[in-house]
Amino acid sequence: MTARRGPVAMVWPGVGGRHRAVAVDPPDPAPGEALVEVELATICGSDLHTVSGRRPGPAPGVLGHETVGRVVRLGDGPAPRDVRGRDVAVGDRVAVGIYAACGACPRCRRGLPQKCERLFKYGHAALAEAGPLSGGYASHVLVRAGTPLAVVPPDLPAALAAPLGCATATAVAAVSAGGAGVAGLNATVCGAGLLGLLATAMLAGRGAAVTAVDPDPGRRATAMLMGAENAVGPAAEPPPADLYIELSGAPAAARSAVARTATGGTVVLAGTVSPGAPLDWEAQDLVRGLLTVRGVHNYAPADLAEAATWTESAAARLPVEALLGAVHPLDDLDAALAEAARSASVRVGVAPRA
Repeated sequence: MTARRGPVAMVWPGVGGRHRAVAVDPPDPAPGEALVEVELATICGSDLHTVSGRRPGPAPGVLGHETVGRVVRLGDGPAPRDVRGRDVAVGDRVAVGIYAACGACPRCRRGLPQKCERLFKYGHAALAEAGPLSGGYASHVLVRAGTPLAVVPPDLPAALAAPLGCATATAVAAVSAGGAGVAGLNATVCGAGLLGLLATAMLAGRGAAVTAVDPDPGRRATAMLMGAENAVGPAAEPPPADLYIELSGAPAAARSAVARTATGGTVVLAGTVSPGAPLDWEAQDLVRGLLTVRGVHNYAPADLAEAATWTESAAARLPVEALLGAVHPLDDLDAALAEAARSASVRVGVAPRA
């Protein structure tokens, strides 16, 4: 990308349109805000669904919500604190959370900031309402007050740092919903996209015997590198699981959850976030099976804190090269999205300085 004097954002005009670069006057962050210069944004599957029309999205708008970068400016007043309690300073390398919460509404007070009544989500807002530096597909992101941030070390691979604020923290939330004591349990993880691969590594690291389920042989192979004991296609019939985590978004995987969960087990549904997956479980299946069913959508700040700590400790053992494919310049965002849609790469990246 050629050098620019100020920030630039890639504006998505709607389904079928090409992104256009928009120059932006450098903003002055308000108290509690931070201006972050993007190092790397990774392309999440939800953005692919948006640009293809499978998922409603703001148009025009700036997409992207898996971002790592450096703080270049802070608003006046007390510095924001990251999710591990550290004051954020100019020059810090930070993973940006997917949302900003008000901290004062009933849901925030109940410990559900990810469902804040005034929730703002990066990469999910209309340009006219949120401004151009509101998504990760830009040279900078204006981080609002109430956004979970994780300060990360300079040597943490960007391929692991960028997804912290979406995939990794959500994987932590899904695994945590399955209960604390997983050592010795049989776990089934449906979907070997990034969420499923990370959940597999987390569960295996806690002593669970993980079976990963995915139709793609390459991703099944990556799941084995992440610690799975078995990796099978959707037609396979693994033994009933003590913990069944659905991260694929495939309706069939959600429908079969109860049948594939052992007596006394736990079902965690986190991948099915779109309509079209009605469930036909009977109440007696849950009652007689002594099953627990949990839904997970996004995450709380504590999950991002755990995600950062886990990633830093596990980074040397993770097959980073298998998790991130090509990294495109920001100007080539449409090419990056097209490659992400057709390639077998778990993630494709976009970098302003690529």
